[in-house]
Amino acid sequence: MAASSKSPAIEVPVGSRVVRVTNPDRIYFPAIGATKRDLVDYYLAVGPGIVNALRQRPCMLHRFPKGVAEKKVHQKRLPAGAPPWVNTVRLHFPRYGLHADELCVTELAEVIWAMQMSTVEFHPWNSRRGHTEQPDEWRIDLDPMPNCPFSTVRRAARVVHEVLDELGATGWPKTSGGNGMHVYVRIRPDHEFPVVRRAALAFAREVERRMPGDVTTTWWRKDRDPAALFVDYNQNARDHTMAAAYSVRGRPTAPVSAPITWDEVADVEPGDLTIATMPRRFAEIGDLHAGIDDAVFDIAPLLEWADRDDAAGAEDPGSDDD
Repeated sequence: MAASSKSPAIEVPVGSRVVRVTNPDRIYFPAIGATKRDLVDYYLAVGPGIVNALRQRPCMLHRFPKGVAEKKVHQKRLPAGAPPWVNTVRLHFPRYGLHADELCVTELAEVIWAMQMSTVEFHPWNSRRGHTEQPDEWRIDLDPMPNCPFSTVRRAARVVHEVLDELGATGWPKTSGGNGMHVYVRIRPDHEFPVVRRAALAFAREVERRMPGDVTTTWWRKDRDPAALFVDYNQNARDHTMAAAYSVRGRPTAPVSAPITWDEVADVEPGDLTIATMPRRFAEIGDLHAGIDDAVFDIAPLLEWADRDDAAGAEDPGSDDD
């Protein structure tokens, strides 16, 4: 891998498009010497997977103009200078009286163009362009506190699988690219964000009941056991985003938020799933989330659980939905 921070631009063919990539030899991940070109090659290698994860979704970009060792830029609005074929979707933020035209991926060339603009991480909404206020993806975020061992994350994922099976829902697990795991469930876009969040909280409380002492739904971080695992239901609130399946994370070793099978939960080591290892894995097994749109769940049972919790006096600390 080249070490120069300046190098001639390259022309990258992506389907019917050609994307110009400047400074391809700039080091993005100093710990492993991986460059901007390496990142481009990674996203090309997992192209069908990253497009499936982002397709038609408003997407926040986490950009690292000087590599992941330097300052990160959280960008809602599409960076300036986009070619006319890059799609966007306009979102409104009433609290601030603002709007933003966010990237809305429909093809791989848009991913590579965003990557050319120094994007490392892609964080899509859990709704799509045709129904931005009605999520079609329920997200279960298993977020370990600092002293929570990964063994607890594994056990919690198995309990999540157990509860989903009882509900008749199909869950699609992935590593977070950090110390946690995510499970996605495709849902019908029948409800707005507060309702989906309410359903997610009811599910989180059920997991908490089955793993008392190890799992928490306590909202305030200062009140949580530092060895517990937090089921972050608020990831289903409006304008809350998570790293997409196949998104690289902006960390020194270039880990990936990688789809896994339920059988792999018991043994997966998140640090093994990186831009160096994922292209071969993808070539061998393809997109493990390819069938997610064919397994749609009705959240009505979860809303019944939420009613039960309300009747029992359970408190919801509220959210910061826009």
